[in-house]
Amino acid sequence: MDLHFSSSNGLVDSAIEQMFDLVGTIDHRSIVRDMILAALKAGQENSETVDLKLMSSTLKEMRYTAKVFGAYRKARKVTVFGSARTSPEHPIYQMARQFGRRLAESGFMVISGGGLGIMRAVSEGAGHENSFGVNIRLPYERNSGQGSNSPRDITYKYFFNRKVAFIKEACAVALFPGGFGTMDEAMETLTLLQTGKRYPIPVVLVDEPGDRYWSGWLDFLKNHLLPAGYISESDFSLFEHVHSVDEALSAINGFYRRYHSLRYIKDKLVFRLKSDIGGSKIRELRRSFSDIIIADGDMVSSGPLPQESDEPDIIHLPRLIIDFNNSDFGRLRQFIDALNCC
Repeated sequence: MDLHFSSSNGLVDSAIEQMFDLVGTIDHRSIVRDMILAALKAGQENSETVDLKLMSSTLKEMRYTAKVFGAYRKARKVTVFGSARTSPEHPIYQMARQFGRRLAESGFMVISGGGLGIMRAVSEGAGHENSFGVNIRLPYERNSGQGSNSPRDITYKYFFNRKVAFIKEACAVALFPGGFGTMDEAMETLTLLQTGKRYPIPVVLVDEPGDRYWSGWLDFLKNHLLPAGYISESDFSLFEHVHSVDEALSAINGFYRRYHSLRYIKDKLVFRLKSDIGGSKIRELRRSFSDIIIADGDMVSSGPLPQESDEPDIIHLPRLIIDFNNSDFGRLRQFIDALNCC
C-alpha cells in the first residue's frame, strides 16, 4: 500500500497509535509518527541493504546524541578542533590544555573529537566532568580523550552525524592548528555560519605567539578567494584570529556580553538581550545596518512574543526585533558586535 505523511493510512495509522499506547509516554507523537512512516516507506522503496543500513545507523546515532547532550542542554559548551598528532611536549598542546582549564573555570564545558593531541589536551584541561568526547570510528586513533567509560563519550560511524553534534551543541568554536580534518571542520563551521544554517556563534582561530598556521590560511582567503568574489569582505567577521588563551576567552565572552540568543518567528528575527538598550542606540543601529533590513522593514525593541512561551527561562529578557534580509550573515555578525558595544 502507498503510505503518506499528510493523509490517513488506515490500519497502519491505527497500528502506530496502538504501539504508542503500548510503549507508554511518547512526546510529540506526530513527529515520531513521521519517523516511523519514513522507516516503513524506506523499506518499501529501497532494495539495497547499504541504503537502509545508512538510514538505520544515522537515526540510532542521532537518537543517542540527543540522549547524551539532553541532560546538559542548558550548559554552555565550546567545541574545540585541532590535530590528533600534536604531542604533549608541543607548546600548542600546553596552550590547548590551558584553554580547556580556563573554559571550565569560566563555567563552560568542552566538546572535542575524543582523540589524542589537541583533543586530549583540551579535555585534560577542562577535566573529565566537564568534557564530551565526540569520537569517530577509524582504523587508528581509537582512544578517547576522556576514557571509554565516560557517559559523555559518543562514537560515530558517520562523519556527518559527528559534525552535527559538534556544531549544534556549541555556543562557540575554537580551532587550533591541524590537518585535513581541522581544515574540513573550519570550512564546515564557516559555511554554516555564512549561509545562516547555524545561528551566529563566536569562532576563534588560535595560533601560538609567533606561529603563522592560521595567518597563512587567512592570506589564502584574502589573496585568492576574496579578489575572485568567492567570499565577501563581511565574511571575515565570522571569525577572529587570536594568539593567546586570554584573547580566545575574551572573544567568546565578549560575544555574549549583551547578546543572549536569537530566534526566527515567522518573518521576524528576534534578538534576546541580557540588558536593554535605549531608543537612541536603536536608531543608531538602524542607520548603521539599514542594508540588512528589508525594504519597508524596521528594528524595534519589544517584550517576548507569544511564540516564545516555550522558553520560560528567558521570558524576562528584553528583545530587539529586526526585519532581516536573510542574506548577509557576515553583516549580521557585525551587528551583534555593535550590539554588544552599545
